[in-house]
Amino acid sequence: MKTTLGFYGGVGSVTGANFMLDTGKVAILVDCGLIQGDKFAATLNSVPFVYNPAEVDVLLVTHAHADHIGRIPKLVKDGFKGPIYSTTATKELSQTMLHDALKVMEYEAQRYGYEPLYQVEDIATAMANWKTVEYEERFSPGDDIEAWYTDAGHILGSGMIHLTRNGKKVVFTGDIGNVPQPLLSAPVIPKDYDYMVMESVYGDRLHEQVAERTALLRSYIEETQQKNGTLIIPAFSLERTQALLFEINNLIERGEIKPLPVFLDSPLAITVTNVYRSFTRYLRPDVQAQIEGGDDIFDFSGLKFTSTTSESQAIKAQKGAKIIIAGSGMSHGGRIRRHEKEYLDDKSTILLLVGYQSVGSIGRVLQDGAKTVMIDGDKVKVRAKIAMIRGFSGHADRDQLINLVAGGADKAKGIFVVMGEERSSLFLTQRLRDYLNLNAIAPEPNQEVEIDF
Repeated sequence: MKTTLGFYGGVGSVTGANFMLDTGKVAILVDCGLIQGDKFAATLNSVPFVYNPAEVDVLLVTHAHADHIGRIPKLVKDGFKGPIYSTTATKELSQTMLHDALKVMEYEAQRYGYEPLYQVEDIATAMANWKTVEYEERFSPGDDIEAWYTDAGHILGSGMIHLTRNGKKVVFTGDIGNVPQPLLSAPVIPKDYDYMVMESVYGDRLHEQVAERTALLRSYIEETQQKNGTLIIPAFSLERTQALLFEINNLIERGEIKPLPVFLDSPLAITVTNVYRSFTRYLRPDVQAQIEGGDDIFDFSGLKFTSTTSESQAIKAQKGAKIIIAGSGMSHGGRIRRHEKEYLDDKSTILLLVGYQSVGSIGRVLQDGAKTVMIDGDKVKVRAKIAMIRGFSGHADRDQLINLVAGGADKAKGIFVVMGEERSSLFLTQRLRDYLNLNAIAPEPNQEVEIDF
């Protein structure tokens, strides 16, 4: 029987990861993520899967970001009954992220008249069928296939999936971490693979600011203190927020900045931060040593967790310089939008972007220099300084991606470049052809490719 790779999401786009390895005997789905963008891309997410979910045998999850897990309960609702595999931390985080996504969808449903993709019972069914493994632990998803995860260095518990059968190997990278990460180890370079399905978010550019990201963060905090203003950071609740807290903790404890009020204004980020406290074994060895030495890296002078709506609303009464870290990272929704309406019209405000901003998001509009922006139906003038630190990206850049492929490409028969905007995927594809002489392609949506596996 022939084996095919199907590319049913995450093609020509950064979000919506959804890939299928079908040997004819077992159909293995890798990730089932939300398509993200303005208004949660509700219409696209509600479109039926191009395959029959009831005919999928097993689902392997690379990590817990919504664009990789967000449609899993819909898959279950539509008939999938097989096991789900991931690392232990990914399962724990996924449960939190899926419940949060449902809350957002229910809000969107009320505001725009959309039906939520799934209900709470679909999340419960998914979690009941969810099995966990640790890095390098072997398991079988079926049909004489051996599988295991290696550290992808992207977020807590993120893993690259290795699948072997008849002496052949396919690797699904999921999202690959930027090096160095404040909290996580570098990705483990795959070896001796035949095929790779890889991300390309930053496949056409470099992170020039990695080495100076801490200095840049310090400079924006100091500028905020000099202006007696507000530093607003729309941050992804998972990984980016924890990295920022770690960096600010170190700056304050080393005496490099004066303490100031720092508000973590995101119930989701607060919950995720507590998960990080429970899974320190996934962190970098030097960070583990810092924690074992008595430093609570997610607690420092001036830090306040604002869980309730009333606590969040009270932030504006705080006079003087302050930092507000709130979700979502692209200003899709969440509390950040209220803070943007409150502070963007103030010249003493700095809005600091620390991650990728998808096309159509408010974050992307601000990044592109808009002087006014529509937030929840209100027209807001932008007098704040808009800044960006690319070095905090959780994604590998162009050269890191090429080095990852090169590390074990001696016998590679095919590289499939996905999870990037079209220009990024095509640029990286050409680089892999030119520099490594590899058979690299950027698949079309819903394309199916036959492979020797």
